[in-house]
Amino acid sequence: MGSLLSYSGLTTKIRAMQSRLLTDDQYRELAELKSVPQAVAYLKQQPAYEAILDSLSEEALHRGKIEQLLVNSIYRDFTKIYQFSNMEQRKFLNLYFGRYEVSIMKECLNKIFDHRDVNLDLSLFKPFFDKHSQLDINLLTASRSIEEFVSHLRGTSYHQPLTALSGLETPTLFDYEMALDLSYFSAIWKTKDKILSKKNLEEITKAYGNKFDLLNLQWIYRSKQYYHMTAADVYALLIPVNYKLHKKDIAALVEAETMTAFESLLDRTYYGRRYEKLNSHTLEEMYSSIMKHVLSGESKADPYSVSTIYCYLYHKEHEIDRLTTVLECIRYSIPPEDTMRYISKS
Repeated sequence: MGSLLSYSGLTTKIRAMQSRLLTDDQYRELAELKSVPQAVAYLKQQPAYEAILDSLSEEALHRGKIEQLLVNSIYRDFTKIYQFSNMEQRKFLNLYFGRYEVSIMKECLNKIFDHRDVNLDLSLFKPFFDKHSQLDINLLTASRSIEEFVSHLRGTSYHQPLTALSGLETPTLFDYEMALDLSYFSAIWKTKDKILSKKNLEEITKAYGNKFDLLNLQWIYRSKQYYHMTAADVYALLIPVNYKLHKKDIAALVEAETMTAFESLLDRTYYGRRYEKLNSHTLEEMYSSIMKHVLSGESKADPYSVSTIYCYLYHKEHEIDRLTTVLECIRYSIPPEDTMRYISKS
């Protein structure tokens, strides 16, 4: 009863937000439009984006501005859920929040490596961000070098992982982004047991366990297929978590001598046995499909749990990715049929 009472209001709120997610028919209508201004006008008519895009003028219809506003709609929804949550639910959201910190730091890092100015639009999220984050966005966006950027992280959990990269001869943007991801993923896995209990812990362990296993499978495949990395270098990229993908499975996949051997070993893993269509060529597509299946299944099985929050945020973030793809396809006059194929894989 306690769980029902504590989640009933929040679940009702999230269901209302879910009803505003775009349908496949709406994606097709978007894909058939002839210009980005037409697409923006269409989105302005949708309840989820009306307020976000209302102030966007014709002169401001460049790619970066539109994408920033769409991402701000994620931050707005996160803030709404947070404000509607009780103390227990906020513990999970505080943990999830690290995802947005990492995303913002990656944006700053990209601009440093590209030698461009950073112009983040966090207008809807900055008050919340300033209250809940240790990061100083003003200092990070003003950083002109990687050394300066890392120094501004002193006192946060992200400082040590990035400082450790100084031991590399010429660390790349990929190295810094990977270090941030691994730090965040490790923190989730270590912290979840301390902040969640019983059913919530079981569901979040399943959700993140599947996520980390599938990401490791993708990274092993890419490292071997495209970069021909040594086994030692591949191990360094992997999330130090084992859920259904056991250590012996990972070792066998990393050290497979050929891609044919990799494919055979993949078939024998938990995921290869459970998902018939999973193979090295469908790993990215199946990642999205499996995560949707896991999260939607948990949310339906127990709508009064943390998994309902995670499920909605996943689908919202996924929607922004798909919208970004659709807008790019419109910009380059990609046929609607091809656009729908692209977003069906994301």
